[in-house]
Amino acid sequence: MSAYTPHESDSLARAYLNILIEKEKDRQELHSRFVINDDEDVPQRGSLSHLVRPDLAAIAILAARAIEAEPGLSKRLRRGSPIITIATNSPPLVETVKEIFSLCVFPYGSKLIEIEGDDLFVRKSDAAVVIARDGARKDHRPDKGNRAISIALQNRLPIVGIAPDPDLYLPSALLRTAEHRLRLPVLDTSALALLIEFLTGEAPTTPLDEETFRQVGIEDLPLMLRGRMTADDCIASLQHVVRSKAQDPVSGPRLEDLAGYGEAKIWGLELAADLAELKSGRLSWAEIDHKGLLLTGAPGTGKTQFGKALAKSAGVPLIATSVAQWNAASHLSGTLQAIREVFQRARQQAPCILLIDEIDGISDRAMLRGEYVEYWSQIVNLLLEQLAGIDQRPGVVVIAATNFPDRVDAAVKRSGRLDRVIEISKPSADDLAQIFRFHLGPETLADADLMQLALPAKGATGADVEAIVQRAKGTARRAKRELSVDCLLAEIASRHPPLSAQDRNLIAVHEAGHALVGLVLGVGTVVGASVHAAGGGIDIRTDMTGSLTLDYLQNHIAMLLAGRAAERVALGQMSIGAGMSASSDLAKATRLAVLVETQSGLGQMGPVYVDDREAAAISPALFLAVKQHLLEGDERATAVLVAQKRALMTLANALNSRGYLSGADIRAIVGTIRDEPPNHAVTVEDPAPEAA
Repeated sequence: MSAYTPHESDSLARAYLNILIEKEKDRQELHSRFVINDDEDVPQRGSLSHLVRPDLAAIAILAARAIEAEPGLSKRLRRGSPIITIATNSPPLVETVKEIFSLCVFPYGSKLIEIEGDDLFVRKSDAAVVIARDGARKDHRPDKGNRAISIALQNRLPIVGIAPDPDLYLPSALLRTAEHRLRLPVLDTSALALLIEFLTGEAPTTPLDEETFRQVGIEDLPLMLRGRMTADDCIASLQHVVRSKAQDPVSGPRLEDLAGYGEAKIWGLELAADLAELKSGRLSWAEIDHKGLLLTGAPGTGKTQFGKALAKSAGVPLIATSVAQWNAASHLSGTLQAIREVFQRARQQAPCILLIDEIDGISDRAMLRGEYVEYWSQIVNLLLEQLAGIDQRPGVVVIAATNFPDRVDAAVKRSGRLDRVIEISKPSADDLAQIFRFHLGPETLADADLMQLALPAKGATGADVEAIVQRAKGTARRAKRELSVDCLLAEIASRHPPLSAQDRNLIAVHEAGHALVGLVLGVGTVVGASVHAAGGGIDIRTDMTGSLTLDYLQNHIAMLLAGRAAERVALGQMSIGAGMSASSDLAKATRLAVLVETQSGLGQMGPVYVDDREAAAISPALFLAVKQHLLEGDERATAVLVAQKRALMTLANALNSRGYLSGADIRAIVGTIRDEPPNHAVTVEDPAPEAA
């Protein structure tokens, strides 16, 4: 908890606050000349502080502190000709800081001249020059306005440059000659204490935890402090505003609540934390490294949902657009204008997330031919110009989504644009279980093991899961019964033709083999196994850390090959189901055997590290070593399965009849059966098929 103690050296801040009261008094007196009010006199000076805008008073305090930190600067601003820049960190604060310099910093009645272009006309009555740039315009850059700065320097006027990041937006001539480079300090608890004391006439007594305070931005202050309030009322109002910020206008779930996003979720949560720091003034836009992202993935993997959830977690606006919307205009000029307008709207609402869907809809210039080259080139070039201006769009994070990353123009993915590319893969079984829980809600089937849904739904996307849940709820509602796991399983099964009895039995044996060998050899944790219309599945959580031994890796290979070995032990022959794809058991076992030989330093090739391209060059020797690992793995799995054949058959029969066995079920079944311990040296001939 933080105590509220104003700075001991806030004399300049108090002076600025008094000036704001005097300005408000002048305004009230002017107002009274034109408004007849028989019931009230003009308020006295001491009762006017609550009428001062809280954000303006807060900036007065922070600006005073920045100036007071530079010895002698306050006096020079009133009597000399200093050249200063001040970083506001946030674009919306630029105008408020300019207002404070106009009202409080320079002597009362001073006439300020503001630089707008490259020319400057100076009159004798002008007291200072101000240039304020928030980055919203294309001419807010260092090569613009330098002639005007030169004229101001020749006239020996004080010059103040105000920008979120002066190095990015102010004229280079000003940056080269600046004598003082100020940064608006953070609105800390002591500044808040002084602000509340000024507005209410009393210091707050209610403490506020630092974590809550970190979420307060200058823009929150007018919402927090309204009319006549006590100091502690202000704190209560602040806490309410912070709570309300968690319920921002972006609808839907927060990114923290979603599963299946992997690396993209990590990136997004890091960005959300950075944007919170940016809004509080503790971080500048230049310090944020997550500014652009190209998000790829198959349809239904939740790319658009990611942008919405990220905006909600970050508490910033979401500007959603698409290439299809841009192309809705009937002419090229309309498309170009639509692109400019959406980026401008994002700049005005910064900090924000700009989500561009279907960015592959803009043609890759390398593929353009014929009459459309000129048309699309103009569109691509404008998009590149907008994306390249990362420093000209402070606070605007651009996320572009595509199903076809290979169709996106290479220049879009270059450094300084959307140079971070992350693919959202289809969810894992664990992800699917979490996605089912999200769409079911915390109360529906609260005690159910959702892995029994996740395994048969393997290969589904988040959108598929949402549709499965909605259809199952509809079916249950029309049948006037409660939603059950069986309703959901039936909906999942409806996506595929049913298995024959022979195929179902083979799959049950296959998955039981993986589970049994994994359990006996201690390879990871068996979470569950399933037989369903789409085939079979097993979830075994393994931890491939640097502490693994060769024996563990060989056991892992044995577990991967245990499905096909179980088919041979139980049914007398093996199917091709363990192979035929890059995600198959054989593929995984082969990759692990290659890793043992070429990268672990534990294989027959000795203590070497060989990358994939080099491994291909020595393929004859590598092939023999990898084959030996696979044969040893098959032998090890077979030894376990022969020794534990009764457990294998019991598991397979239970899995076949029930369709799903949890990890606890599998451990319980195996634990009740005591067969011979496995002998890794045993070689088993193919047995004759047993009767079902």
